[in-house]
Amino acid sequence: MNDVTITPTDDGPYLIQGGVTLLDAEGNEYQVDDTIALCRCGHSSTKPFCDGTHEKANFAAVNRAATSPTRTRSQVVASR
Repeated sequence: MNDVTITPTDDGPYLIQGGVTLLDAEGNEYQVDDTIALCRCGHSSTKPFCDGTHEKANFAAVNRAATSPTRTRSQVVASR
């Protein structure tokens, strides 16, 4: 089993660290390194990869995992 970590960065992309296989909708494999950044703002010109456009688009999302019994799902915390 591969150890893979997916981290939604504050106001930025998903960082995927570890050995993963990334496929397009037709099942074709992207050539990726051990760390990749996937766009989550929707504005990247290199989708599915991040190109840094989230900074120009003022993308804002700060996600935190549930850490108490009253928070049963992850939450988006307002930022900016």
